[in-house]
Formats: sequence, structure tokens, C-alpha cells
Amino acid sequence: MNHDVIIIGSGAAGLTAALALAESRKVLVLAKGELTGGSTAWAQGGIAAVLDAGDTFENHIKDTMVAGAGLNRLETVEFVIERAPLAIDRLVELGVPFNTEDEHLHLTREGGHSHRRIVHVADATGWAVQEALLNAAAANPNITLLPHQACIDLITGRHELRYSGSGRVWGVYALDETTGKVVAHTAKATVLATGGAGRVYQFSTAPRGATGDGIAMAWRAGCRVGNMEMMQFHPTCLYNLEVKNFLITEAVRGEGGHLLNPRTGHRYMPDYDQRAELAPRDIVARANDAEIKRDGLDYVHLDISHKPPEFVREHFPNIYEKLLGLGIDMTKGPIPVVPAQHYTCGGIMIDLAGRTDLPGLYAAGECTESGLHGANRLASNSLLECFVFGEAAAADILARWDSFEAPPPVRQWDASRVTDSDEEVIIKQNWTEIRRFMWNYVGIVRTTKRLERAAHRIQMMFGEVEDYYGHFRVSTDLIELRNLLQCADLIVRSALARHESRGLHFTLDYPKTLAVAKDTVLVP
Repeated sequence: MNHDVIIIGSGAAGLTAALALAESRKVLVLAKGELTGGSTAWAQGGIAAVLDAGDTFENHIKDTMVAGAGLNRLETVEFVIERAPLAIDRLVELGVPFNTEDEHLHLTREGGHSHRRIVHVADATGWAVQEALLNAAAANPNITLLPHQACIDLITGRHELRYSGSGRVWGVYALDETTGKVVAHTAKATVLATGGAGRVYQFSTAPRGATGDGIAMAWRAGCRVGNMEMMQFHPTCLYNLEVKNFLITEAVRGEGGHLLNPRTGHRYMPDYDQRAELAPRDIVARANDAEIKRDGLDYVHLDISHKPPEFVREHFPNIYEKLLGLGIDMTKGPIPVVPAQHYTCGGIMIDLAGRTDLPGLYAAGECTESGLHGANRLASNSLLECFVFGEAAAADILARWDSFEAPPPVRQWDASRVTDSDEEVIIKQNWTEIRRFMWNYVGIVRTTKRLERAAHRIQMMFGEVEDYYGHFRVSTDLIELRNLLQCADLIVRSALARHESRGLHFTLDYPKTLAVAKDTVLVP
């Protein structure tokens, strides 16, 4: 099927790019599962932007660089932060109902920020943003939204009918989950907006579909990836055996919540950092991890019950209701929390125009390494990155449009030599095993020995998974398993290559931080 531009992913980055492109081009948006299935809808916190009279771009830039432990690229940080107020204006135009106070946007504060600069819609910002973007896209005649498409691999010169072997990207092969057929979608330009790889880990706040598909596809096609060892763990995910991956937003600490050891009742964050609960996420997550491991706990307590009940209910209505349904009243007592994988700070290497190493292929959002986050993402800079790079990629595609060739004829997907799988249990077993050893060996605190154990397991599994992939018809589960394994490999290889502790990468074998910050770049 022919379109002008294909966008893979229907979250903040993908839909921002689609809306900008659709002013003059025909755009196809492919989503795995439902259109609202990505991480955007889950973002509770908000969007960081300099809007307060006492705040400056310099302050926001400095806070981002400090959180990123100096690994950020300064030109990227400046590029994104200077465009933040305009991004907020566009969202207001789209009808996002941000909280206001005295005619002005209400600003909250989160860990690592020196000022109040988080615009939000109560504690469900992402959902409001997702809804506004989807409504605008659905109303646009130049945008085709296609859910239930599991993308398998990018179409490059290798797939041309007259094989060229070029790295030029012409689109993507996607499994239509409703029909079971694989379709070749081609276009002059392709944008990856596929989100992170959080489901590589046993405990993660990421949605079920965050299996690193875009990162793995780009790597297999020939793109470099950077800083994949920088996996952010959110300090406070609800500990509940029934409810998986429910996040307790950073803003609960920003508005005065305390972290307590459930055994002793001791407030421990001041022992670890003078900023206490407002320290950056890597520090808080390691502190929580240390308390849990030292005392053999299942969780720690996050307590905001010392604040007036109406204050808590007004600031955190969704979290309050959700917890109440689970028998926890956060106005009266503490919330049990554990650290969980939260954000993929590394990814596909891009420039300020969202261009990857391959002609015709762009990327934006959590699947990328843009240079914004460095060794640790500052709270509420993630949605911001999606808007700015979604716009940047669209602008570059439109500016270069006349130089893009039409896609050549490409080979259709060949399923003539495969059969239906009779061993689904193998996929489930491998998926569970990857997530468990990644949590235990490549988690918040690492050692070389643990990383080498993980690398050994990954190499053994590559053979199993490729053999399975070669013999059986593709399914979404199989596509995701292949991508998860590829991302696990990239994370472990990157972690073994970094001989220091910096930001989110903390290893007991190299506890010091080196004088010069260097990116970990893997080349296919």
C-alpha cells in the first residue's frame, strides 16, 4: 500500500509528526494493538516548560544537564527546552484542559527541578494529551489510523525486487493482527515513534507493548544505537500482587510525600541525599533498592497522609480513587511501593532533525537517543521530547520532500515455507526468562559478573528464537520476543562497555565516575 509517509506508533511523538505532515501529505499511522496502547496515555506527571516569572531557560537546561550526569548533548538540551513553551501553546490550541490557577497554568514541581515548571491535567496528563492528539488526527482527512499492526522489519534496499542492498528505508512489513496477513507498507519517508523497551524487565511501569520494537528494527536495518545501558527505574511503583505496573507519580514526593522504612518507620531519604525525596530518580531508586535489600523487605512506604485529606484528593484524584479500590486510603496511611523500570534513556541515534543513520528513516520520542536525557531523564522532559522531535522530523521531511524518490517495487512477505506454531509455550518461557534475568542481573545495581551471566544466556537464546522465527508463522508474541531479546543484548553489551558508574548505570566493579562523559555507541 502506498502513502507519502508512514509513522510507526500512535503516541505523542507519532501523532505530533502526523499532524504536522498532514497539512500537505498523506500519512499512514500504524499502531500495535489499540491506538491508545502506548506509553503517552500512562504519563501521570506532566510536561516541563519554563512558564514561571522567576524561571529561565538556563535553569531548565542546567537541571536537565545535572540530572543527566553530564552525558547530555548541550545543543540538544537547548534545542528542546527553548521550544517547550511553543509546544504547550499548541496543546492548548488542541484543547488539552491543563489545570489553571488565577487565569494562569498551574505549575507543579518534581524531583530534580529547581523551579515549579510542570504543566499538568491533575495526575492524568498523558491521557488528556493522547485524547486531544487522537481526536485531531481522526478528524484529519490526510491521516489514516491503522490499529492492530505489529511491525516486523523495515523495508530497505535488500527487499527491493531489483536488489540494491542500499540502506534506504522504504517502509515496513507489518502483521495485521486481525487477519494474520503480513502487508508491505511503502512510503517515501518512515518515522519510528515506537516507544521504549521497558518490558525487557520483570517489573516495569511501561505498558505491555513496550518491547523495544523500533530500536530492534532500526538496529537490524543498520542504525547505530546509543546509551542503551541507561535504563531509568522509577522509585515508586505500587506494590500489589494483583495490579501490575501502577505508577505513583513523582509529584506525590514533590508535594511533600515522605519515604519510610516500613519496619522501623524511619524517614531515610535525608540519609542518602540532602535533597531528600526531591533528589533525582536514580538516587531515590537506589535508596529504595538498598533499604529493601538490606532489610529483606518486599517494599517501602510512601506517605503523604500528614497533608490535609482534601489537598491529597484534589492533587491526586485518579491515584486516590485507584488505591481506594484496592483498600488503601492515601489520606490516612502509607502506600507500599517498589522501584520498577520506567524509561529507556538510550535508543536509536538521531540528529536535531530526527534523522537516523539510514536515508528515509526518522525517529522521535522514547525509542531514540537524541542527547536530551544523557545518563538519566529529568522528570517530565519525556512528553516534551516527543512534541519537539515529532515536529522537527516532520519539518525536515517537508523541507526535503522534492529530493525523495518514489518507492521502488518491493518483495511481498513470503510465508510459503513456514507452518503454524505448535509450541506457544516456548515463547512464554523465553519471555519470562529474559525479564527475570534482566531484573536480577542488569537492574538498578550491576556487577560485571552478573552482566556476563546475562550475556551468556542471551547468546544461547538467540539461536532458539531465530530457529523458531525461521520455522513458524509470525505472531505478535513472537515478533515481540525477538525484539525483546535484541534489546536485552544491546543493553547488556552497552553496560559491559561502560567502565564507570554514571547516572542510571551503577556498577559495584567501577563505582567512580570518570572525568569525561562519553556516549556508549554500538555499531551494527
